[in-house]
Order: sequence, then C-alpha cells, then structure tokens
Amino acid sequence: MSQTKMYAIPDRFRKIENLHIVFWLLKDLGWAMLWRPLGIAMIVPTMAVAILITWQTRKIKAELFHNLAIVSWISANAYWMISEFFKWPDETRYYAAIPFSIGILFIGIYYFVILPNEKKTEKMVTIEVEVSESMLKAGGEK
Repeated sequence: MSQTKMYAIPDRFRKIENLHIVFWLLKDLGWAMLWRPLGIAMIVPTMAVAILITWQTRKIKAELFHNLAIVSWISANAYWMISEFFKWPDETRYYAAIPFSIGILFIGIYYFVILPNEKKTEKMVTIEVEVSESMLKAGGEK
C-alpha cells in the first residue's frame, strides 16, 4: 500500500481563496475594459485578501512562499494597471518588473532551498531500539 502525503486547507480558508478569485477577476475586468474606478477600487480588497490568505497559511511553507509570490504578482499587476490608467510614460511600467522579480525570488527560494531541505529531512529516519541492561553489559565485556 503506498502512502500519499497530504495536507488540507481548512474550509474557511478555501472560501476566502474563492472570494479572492472574484476580487482579482473584477480588478482585471476593470483593467481590460478600461473601467478605471472598478479596477482601482478592486486593488485594495484583492491585496487585502491575498495578504490574509498568506497570513492564514503561513505555517505551511509551500503555501506561504507561493502566496508571497501571489502578493508580489498582484502588486506588480496593480502598479502596471495604474500606470496604464493614468497614461504614465511607457518606461514607468517596467518598474512592475521589481515586484514580479520578488515573486520569482520567493518561488526560487521555495523550490531550490526549502523543498530540497524538506525532502532531505523526510529521508532521515529515526529507529528506536530497546536494549536491556544485560545486553549492554554483555556487549561491554569483550
């Protein structure tokens, strides 16, 4: 019988994640349709819920680092959207690469540092063996 390692996200967290998707879609819809008030208004709830999700799942390293990347992604995305809405000079949108890069850094740290360490730790096995006093004495009498 194979053992599959599993972890579960509590249902109340999953509901918040689903709400987050709605906020994110509304923000991007506002951007795509050039509805500036909707796009800008949805930045705050989208970011707030992303940060809340990150906080709630902070004890699960995989979730934490992926959610930190998502917060970075939404930050970059929101900055880019605002730069387009307000017709900032074209080169200013390239500053969105900073939070995008921070998000990639979080993902890199997880996959190249944390995950390999977790796998190495999983491979380490501790075996406890009960040894009687008489066996200890007999082993010492060589």
